[in-house]
Amino acid sequence: MKEIERKFLVRSMDFIPEATEALPIDQGYLHADSPTVRVRRRGAKAFLTIKGRSDERGLMRDEYEYEIPVSDAEALLALCEERRLTKVRHLVPYRGHVWEVDVFAGRHEGLCLAEIELSDVNESFELPPWVGEEVTGDPNYYNSVLAESKQYASARG
Repeated sequence: MKEIERKFLVRSMDFIPEATEALPIDQGYLHADSPTVRVRRRGAKAFLTIKGRSDERGLMRDEYEYEIPVSDAEALLALCEERRLTKVRHLVPYRGHVWEVDVFAGRHEGLCLAEIELSDVNESFELPPWVGEEVTGDPNYYNSVLAESKQYASARG
């Protein structure tokens, strides 16, 4: 299955009143290079995800995701050691799309990213007013890279 996604920095927390759901996420990386192998606990569910290398624009890549028992996810997360992230994902409907807005915690506190999944690379969409600079294709904002880094770069200041 192909994942087509665009990613943006978030300039304000004005999206929070519009969010229909907020789920805590704990995720770790068993393998951070391509293909990435991620384990994620999202609320009361858990998933194992394998993602291939992104295209030249960073928009599209192969993605395979499988639900797994939470107990397996907890054991796999322990294997990830320091290659982990914690965040809260807010689902925010806006003009025909649902944006996934991640508010990071822990060593990446202060980072907030919005993603939109598209059905086609040329699909049009409208940016919400709380969305800022596009960072699609910037490896500094890949979750697998953030999981390996000690602290969010802009938080160091």
